[in-house]
Amino acid sequence: MRWQYLLPVVVLAGLIGLFVFGLQNDPREVPSPLIGKPAPAFALEPLGGGSAVGVDSLKGRPVLVNFFASWCAGCQVEHPFLMELSRRGIEIVGLDYKDTDADGLRWLRQHGNPYAQVLADPGGKAGLDWGVYGVPETFVLNADGIIVYKQIGPMTEDAWRTRIAPLMAGGAE
Repeated sequence: MRWQYLLPVVVLAGLIGLFVFGLQNDPREVPSPLIGKPAPAFALEPLGGGSAVGVDSLKGRPVLVNFFASWCAGCQVEHPFLMELSRRGIEIVGLDYKDTDADGLRWLRQHGNPYAQVLADPGGKAGLDWGVYGVPETFVLNADGIIVYKQIGPMTEDAWRTRIAPLMAGGAE
């Protein structure tokens, strides 16, 4: 058999292999290189002003860190569920990503505030350090401040029940 006839078969087999691999992976699941590592350092002011807060404030208990913005459609989708989690006593720290204080505060007044603390990231530097490429994104930190999970897209009851709640209940270790 000549190589001209063999080449299309090899290319076709390679394409089939890529398709099979692609179909076995969820495109919404983008693994974060930060899983298992300490949360990136930051010094951010609370939304509306005040003294800067650092990453050490997130240590000592499992916590959710939710990047959101007033201009984010997916944030509106997840917000009622975040309000429910807050009512259940789950600590959520919000980082208002690439937003103005006025817009972020207005949005929280209009929709409710599920956050124990809301920090402003107007330039998106903290988001960049955390590997955020679109909001909403939520990180689960354990008591040592280690990132143990990253939820891309709106938080849902299913994501909470199957992935995040077990990490929070188990101390997110």
